[in-house]
Amino acid sequence: MSEPNTLQIRDKSGRPVADSCASQGKLLQKLYGTAIGRSALKILTKPLISDIVGEAMEHPLSTAAIPFFVKKKQIPMQDYEPEKYRSFNAFFTRTAKPSARPVNQSPDVLISPCDAKLTVLPITDDLRFTVKGAEYSLPRFLGCKKLAEQFRGGWCMIFRLTPDDYHRYCYPDDAEVGKTRYIEGILHTVNPVSAEHVKVYHENTRTVTMLRTAHFGKLLQIEVGAMLVGKIVNHPHAPSVKRGDEKGYFAFGGSTIVLIAEKDAVTPDAQILRNSEENAETVVRCGSAIATAADKNSQT
Repeated sequence: MSEPNTLQIRDKSGRPVADSCASQGKLLQKLYGTAIGRSALKILTKPLISDIVGEAMEHPLSTAAIPFFVKKKQIPMQDYEPEKYRSFNAFFTRTAKPSARPVNQSPDVLISPCDAKLTVLPITDDLRFTVKGAEYSLPRFLGCKKLAEQFRGGWCMIFRLTPDDYHRYCYPDDAEVGKTRYIEGILHTVNPVSAEHVKVYHENTRTVTMLRTAHFGKLLQIEVGAMLVGKIVNHPHAPSVKRGDEKGYFAFGGSTIVLIAEKDAVTPDAQILRNSEENAETVVRCGSAIATAADKNSQT
């Protein structure tokens, strides 16, 4: 097993994958690991700063950064609908071609709601889960103890999006959609460096939506904002949705989506679970299989 604070990224076969955002680590270590840096963070984590950066990313002159970003992050632009972007944010929230993000329609398969680096963690009987050695309280994360009780002993699936990922996200199954709870907070980066110093999932702004799914019982889908990503955009929706329907998108920066599953509702993919146990994230794509229905597994 790797050291607790040594992050790895792997593909679904278990092979190592290069981290496109590794270069941010040194700067973030200075911000989170020094007194001067932590003083600066009191300003940088305020939603107002993300709003200001967001406005700059909407300016037509921001398009000058697009070619550099595409080259540096090796964005496969053939995956996206051709478009003349009016701003960097319009590019950042670009729409993928359906053929580039096919949705697995097998009813016993739970799909990833986004492109991301995925970690799957068990929720203990005392409603806690552990990220990079830091213990989190599910009631505090969800902002509701009564809601958290329904997911005792279930699974917490953390999808970390980095700037090179596709930043639109979807519903993971056919579902009846409940109300969305908005929890106001601040905006730390979701880079793993921050997790060594602060409990980002307790502190960051987030939205919590209850999904009563057709094949996996109740799921909670939570969008977590991050530094320079104060804007979580969830579309208006009908009372019921189909798997793969777009739920919303994040504006510029990194961000996170979390799925919370009930006990005995899903069985995570074995390699993803193995990677998570070894402190490695797994690269997944929107629409791809990440788990199966638990009752399906018990029948086979």
